[in-house]
Order: sequence, then structure tokens, then C-alpha cells
Amino acid sequence: MDGGPGYHGRVSTPATPPEPGRPEPAAPPVATPAPTGSRVAVADLSTVARLRDFLPADTLRSWVLTALVAGLAFVLRLVNLGYPSYLIFDETYYAKDAYSLLQSGFERQWPDSMDVTNKAFVAGDFSYLEAGASFVVHPPLGKWLIAAGEALFGVNSFGWRFMACVFGALLVAATMRLARRLGRSTLIGVIAGLLLTFDGLAFVMSRIALLDIFQAFFLTAAVAAVVADRDWFRNRLADRLTARGVPDFGGGFGGLALWRPWRWVAGLLFGCALAVKWNSVYVLAAFGVLSVLWDVGARRLAGADFRSWLALLYDGIPAFVAMVGTAAATYLATWAGWFATSGGWDRDWGARNPDSPLVRAFGPDLASWLWYHKEVYEFHTGDFINNATHPYDAHPAGWLLMLRPIGIDAVNDIAPGTDGCTNPVGNCLRVISGMGTPLLWWFSALALVVAAVWWLGGRDWRFGVPVVAVAATWLPWFQYTARPLFFFYAITIVPFSVVALALVLGLVLGRVGSPGRRRGAIVAGLVVALVILDFGYIYPVLTDHLLPYHDWLVRMWLHSWI
Repeated sequence: MDGGPGYHGRVSTPATPPEPGRPEPAAPPVATPAPTGSRVAVADLSTVARLRDFLPADTLRSWVLTALVAGLAFVLRLVNLGYPSYLIFDETYYAKDAYSLLQSGFERQWPDSMDVTNKAFVAGDFSYLEAGASFVVHPPLGKWLIAAGEALFGVNSFGWRFMACVFGALLVAATMRLARRLGRSTLIGVIAGLLLTFDGLAFVMSRIALLDIFQAFFLTAAVAAVVADRDWFRNRLADRLTARGVPDFGGGFGGLALWRPWRWVAGLLFGCALAVKWNSVYVLAAFGVLSVLWDVGARRLAGADFRSWLALLYDGIPAFVAMVGTAAATYLATWAGWFATSGGWDRDWGARNPDSPLVRAFGPDLASWLWYHKEVYEFHTGDFINNATHPYDAHPAGWLLMLRPIGIDAVNDIAPGTDGCTNPVGNCLRVISGMGTPLLWWFSALALVVAAVWWLGGRDWRFGVPVVAVAATWLPWFQYTARPLFFFYAITIVPFSVVALALVLGLVLGRVGSPGRRRGAIVAGLVVALVILDFGYIYPVLTDHLLPYHDWLVRMWLHSWI
């Protein structure tokens, strides 16, 4: 939450030095004369400047750089995207569900054994697809996106992975825009984009047909929209002060702002995230609250005094409608295929239970949909999954330090003379490891500590954004440790931890023209270079390259990675 007048201490006058790592801000607008009889002749530029907190003026250049870095990420992920050509890991569910959505509008059953049906599916034989509905435990949007790739490029490994590749690049772009807005610096945005481009986990998840890369993009873009709304609203308050020619609202509330376009955008994006995976609700809740608290701080800074707390009501209710209401409507809309057909799981539950209070309250269609959701929730929290075990189970306490990455695909014990193996002292192997770039994750974990201190101790709101986002995407998993959890779920964490690292590197860079700028640039450049080199070192274990066993082992720096 923002403080009142005197907070920040960063832009108290037009001559205040710029933020670390950002260019000189544009000059605040000149105030217009006040009407006769007003309290002062011109608006107090100090308050107006602090409300505006200008973004860099290089808008066009920043978008060009965003496109270039995101394009680099796309090309890097696109290379050999269709290899291996078979279904790997949970593609066995999502690629086949995507195909059945294209055929029927809902997910249909594929019989066991998966070994038989998977081989047939890869060969283009879809005869195993049954007429009956399949009980699926995630909403449909992510599978519809995978289906879009299959519709464009065919039902093959390139087709079912293509949209993950696209959204992996979009995730880089969204992270850059968020970091630029928070850091008030295009350079900080570029640093964040480069770091994420060369993260191993983001790379792998952009190259397989799973749901999580879509969720990560929608969440990052939604948080960026919430931050954009903060700036938009504060600019509107500054405009009102300038138009009235007063230094502050003198204890007044400052008027309502019912139309907040970025909040509606955020609601749409949060709804899409929820329509991929339900745990997105924690990020929606966290940033919904944080957004309204920012309103309280903005109104207090503008001179509302104790009336600023009325924002909890007058800004909070419209915020709930715009963000939560839009998210709910968006989520419901993504189930259109299920509603439009008659064969989806539980589609006829309402018709079969006409006397249910749920049917009487909502009608048979919506009641069937709600009952289906109850069953999905029971699956995620029930005894079946809580009693399950898995060799790659990774407790979330170790995620930020990447203590237990996950194996996505492996072909072990490739004998010399087989599959190109020329190892003179032993066998070879091919693996795809769901692991982050180690140095990036460890630097980012340290940066999160610094960001938390800078936010709470230094009262710099910008550092609170990645801290809150990481908390909302990470801490809720601790309540589900009775069931197997996997490191690749952390793909929703890494964009925000990378933003934290980019902001901290902005502190290291220092202000433009400051004496330590050169040293700071060397440190920041060294961090980025080390991350890129580390990514290059682990690249073979991210891409199923043939490796002698020893060459794979030396890349497993921790025993828990094996």
C-alpha cells in the first residue's frame, strides 16, 4: 500500500533524480491557473508528480525491444520442437483431450492401455477414441489452446506443442512489460526478458503440450494489468488536481472512478488463468486486495486524509465487479463447448436429478456444471490423490532453490553403437529434465529476500509486486503436501522471481549518470551472462540430446536432482 504525502521520497519535486536504472523522467505538466476564488493559483507539482510517477518516454523503442527478445525466445523454443515425435509425460492426456475437443466439443475417453493408444495416436490412428465422456479434472481452455495448434499443423508432435511455444514467448513479453513498468526502465524490462528467455523450466514448459505455460502467461499478464491500473488511476487523480488548480483534495475523497479499463482487462486475464487451472484464484484474490489498498494510498497521497479508507467501499466494490465478476464470466464462457453439446461428463446430471435443490435453484444445465465442479474438487482433495506417491514428488519448500526438478522424458542405457552412442567407457542416455537454470533460480531466491526488505523496510511498492505474486503462486501449495506435488508447477512462480531479480539489478545499476553506474552495469551484465552460459551448459538435458552417462551426471549438481 502507498503511503501518504512524503512517502516514496523519490519524486517529491520535478528535479528529483530518476529511479535506479531508469532514464530521466519527462517533466510534469505545467499546472493551469485556478479559477478566481480558489485556494491557490496553481496545483502543487510535488503531489501531482508523485501521483504520476512517469514511465520512460521510449514507448516505441520499448515495444521493438520487447518484440525482439520475445522473438528470440520463440525461435529458441521452436528449434526441433517436434522432437521427440511421440507423446511425452502428460501429453498423453492433454494432446488427446485436445483432439477430442476438436471432434466433439468435450473430452472423450481413450481406453487403456496407454502404450497401445499412444502409439496409435502418434501414427494418426484415432479409432480408439470412444464415444463416452472422460472425467477430466482441469478446465478446458488450456486444452482448447493445444487443440488450436493441432488444427493449424495437424495432430502431430509439432502441432500439439506449437501453442505452448507461442505462449512461452508471450510469457517473456508479458514479463518484460511488467518489469519495465515496475522498474520505470526499459533496460530493466529487457534484463527480465533475457533472464526468462534463458530459464530452463520456462524453456521446457514452452516445448511440451501441458497446461501450465498458458496459466503462467495469463497470470503474469493479469498482474501487469493490475499494475497498469494503479498507474492509470493515480494519473486520473493527478489530472483532477491539475484541472482544479489545487494542491490536494483538502480532505475530500476526490470523486469516483467507476470506469477502470485495466481492471476489466485484468478480470478477463484472471478468468482465462482460472480456465486453465483453478489455483489461479489465489493470485486473483491477492492482487484484488492489493489493488484496492493501492487506491487507499493514492487517495491519501492526493489529500483525502481519513476519507481515503472509503476506497475500501467506493473503489473496492467496483473492483470486485470488474475483476472477480469478469473473471467468473470469462471462466464460464470457456465451457461453451461443454454446454453446447450433450455428451460431456455429468452433462445430464441435472436431468437425472430433477428434485435436487441445486437443479431447482439453477436449472438442469448449470446445476450439472456445478455438480461436475464438486466432483473435480473432491478428486483434487480426496483420498485417492492424497494416498498417491510419485518418485518425483517435490515438496514446495524446496521449489525456490530447485531442490527436486522433474524428469519429463528419458531413454536410459543406450549401449555403445546404438542410437549414435560412441561412449567408449559406458552407456549413453537421452533426457528431458524439467529444471530451471540453476544460477537464475538461486540469484532470484536471493533477490526475493532483498525485494521483501526493500518493500517492507524501504516502503517501495514496486518490490512488493513480485513478492506478493510469488507468495500467491507458491505458498498455497503447502496446504496440499499430502499429495504428490511437482516442480514444474513452479512455472507460475518464475516470471515474478525473475522480475524481482531484474528490479534488484536495477538497484545495483544505480541512477543514470551516477558514479557507480559503470560498476553496476558490469555486475548486472555478469549476472545475465552467467545465466545464459549456465543455460547453454544444461541445454542438452533440456532437449533430449544424446549424452554419455558421465556428461549427464556432471550436470546434476545436487544429489536430489538425480
